[in-house]
Amino acid sequence: MFQPQSLIALGAHYQGDVLMHYGQPKQELQAAMQGNVMVHLSHLGLMQIEGEDSLNFLQGQLTNDMRALDGKQTQYAGYCTPKGRMLALFLAFAHAGHFHLLAPNEQMDALIKRLRMYVLRAKVQIQDKRDEIAIFGLAGPQVAGVLSDILGAGVPQQPHTMHTFEQATVLRLPSEHPMFLLFTSINQCDELMQKLLSKLTPVGKPAWDALNIQAALPQVVQATQEAFVPQMLNLDALNGISFKKGCYTGQEIVARTHYLGTVKRRMQIAHIDAALEIPPGQVISVAGSEDAIGMVVNAAPSINGGTDLLVEIRLDNLSAESLQDKPMVYQNHRLDFKPLPYSLP
Repeated sequence: MFQPQSLIALGAHYQGDVLMHYGQPKQELQAAMQGNVMVHLSHLGLMQIEGEDSLNFLQGQLTNDMRALDGKQTQYAGYCTPKGRMLALFLAFAHAGHFHLLAPNEQMDALIKRLRMYVLRAKVQIQDKRDEIAIFGLAGPQVAGVLSDILGAGVPQQPHTMHTFEQATVLRLPSEHPMFLLFTSINQCDELMQKLLSKLTPVGKPAWDALNIQAALPQVVQATQEAFVPQMLNLDALNGISFKKGCYTGQEIVARTHYLGTVKRRMQIAHIDAALEIPPGQVISVAGSEDAIGMVVNAAPSINGGTDLLVEIRLDNLSAESLQDKPMVYQNHRLDFKPLPYSLP
């Protein structure tokens, strides 16, 4: 696993392939919410799909319309089983005549193997780029200016836009708090990191996770594979589903969920007044009952203390009356729900 020497020199603490912190996790969380930060997203991996049949191949595999990827736009796209259950949630983009899909490292080997099974005789090559490309997350109100000073004009200003510079490719995420992804070659990484570190505070993955929860941007991991149909994770609200592009694996279930009326289960933001490490896939229940009515999607420490979560939940349990009579809990810890930063369909 690649570990930039410039970050090691600052005291970066890696746990496996995850950059956890630099020795001051609470201060890093505060910096992420109130300042300008950078994190090595060592827990994420990138695959490349190329070949003359790659567009048609991906159209038949993913929930979104890959024809929209022109090197200037990005999109979320779900990868589903035939029953419409999500195996992965990709951030997809095109670059230099090929496609890229971003997903957690823990899933990457299995996803590449599965996708290759369906290539058959199509002219498609699927490559693992983790040994070549370093990925960083940048966030904060002055980050766009920092990137302009270092990389030049063209820093993406709108959500789901991207720009390729000489040293890196930069993507803007769909969040109110400015968040960017930066991709650069491992060979150029340390030189670029030195420039960024003169302007930005380095933080670990928990701080980046907290920003994603604040923006209600979910991530599917091994523990939650096949747990959700795309609408349960608000993928339609995040423009991650095309209902016009035609057939793909799981399309019948996804389309039926859309056209038959209101989605009954959705992802929401919640808070627990206790500092807990909550793995994805944990059960949410009604107080006094062990029956599952929801599931933890992702969790991270909260800047105000306690824990923030993305939880998939039955919407009929979210009315004010229901919450008063039967509050929802995780292991006897009450969940307080917060409004989403975007509208649901």
